[in-house]
Amino acid sequence: MSQAVITPAIAPAPSRPRPGTSRLGDRVFAGMAGGAGIFVLVLLGAIIVMLFIGGLPAFRAFGPGFLVSTDWDPVRQVFGAAVPIYGTVVTSLLALILAVPLAFGIAYTLTELAPMWLRRPVGTAVELLAAIPSIIYGMWGFFVIVPIMSQHLQPAVIDTFDGIPVLQDLFAGPPFGTGLLTAALILAVMVIPFIAATMRDVFLTVPAVYKESAYGVGCTTWEVMRSIVLPYTRTSVVGGVMLGLGRALGETMAVTFVIGNSDRIATSLFGPGNTISSLVALEFPESPAGSLKLASLLALGFILFVIAFIVLAISRLLLRPRLHA
Repeated sequence: MSQAVITPAIAPAPSRPRPGTSRLGDRVFAGMAGGAGIFVLVLLGAIIVMLFIGGLPAFRAFGPGFLVSTDWDPVRQVFGAAVPIYGTVVTSLLALILAVPLAFGIAYTLTELAPMWLRRPVGTAVELLAAIPSIIYGMWGFFVIVPIMSQHLQPAVIDTFDGIPVLQDLFAGPPFGTGLLTAALILAVMVIPFIAATMRDVFLTVPAVYKESAYGVGCTTWEVMRSIVLPYTRTSVVGGVMLGLGRALGETMAVTFVIGNSDRIATSLFGPGNTISSLVALEFPESPAGSLKLASLLALGFILFVIAFIVLAISRLLLRPRLHA
């Protein structure tokens, strides 16, 4: 009896790319990626050069004193940058002091404590805060936060710290509701989504075996976070904080609504002030082309770039031990 022989079907050999096609695609892709990077550098450099050249008349007219002068008098054509620089730095640092602990608590809860069914909706809600326009934050701050500050919080704090050295000066003044602290509160709410989302994402990248090993030797949840998760993700966490600081330094409309817009340095956190961004937004429409006032505003924009660069440099110095480990 003859036995049928079954021959297995042989799949056709995959077609080979033509010689040189793969290398050509790699070269094209590398060129496009490199061009994108160079374009960003050129664009950033063009903006910086434009601001410096535009602000050069102000630097020539006032010299180094422009950085420390508190004058801003368009009538006498005398301008100084000390007040907006002070307001920018103070409000941004206060915003970070308020936002970082809250953002860390949100990320810690979403990655370690919250049940699985709650993590996604809460995480989505936090991320949606970043999509709200800044002018909406400003209107919310003006119509909601300012009345609360003026009617409840500021009077209570002023009465509590009355007679206590340093604190009575730090929280002094009439309870108008606007001021540096109110602006910092609004900025804190605005930067929390950026910092919290970054922390949550990097906390999730920690290998599970690291945490399980720590739990296996008896570590608590907080000890695992402090000794395992935070050291492993320190670089990315600092990067997220710097991202939030960059948002706080450059915020305009939300701060303009609630900071009080006063051209003087307030020693009290309840006092009004100005930031570089808010001052530029208010004064730019009234600055004629070629005027010394417009040059001063452009010089303030250049100074804001310098402040952002200094912040970035400090963050790189803080991360240097980890980068060279």
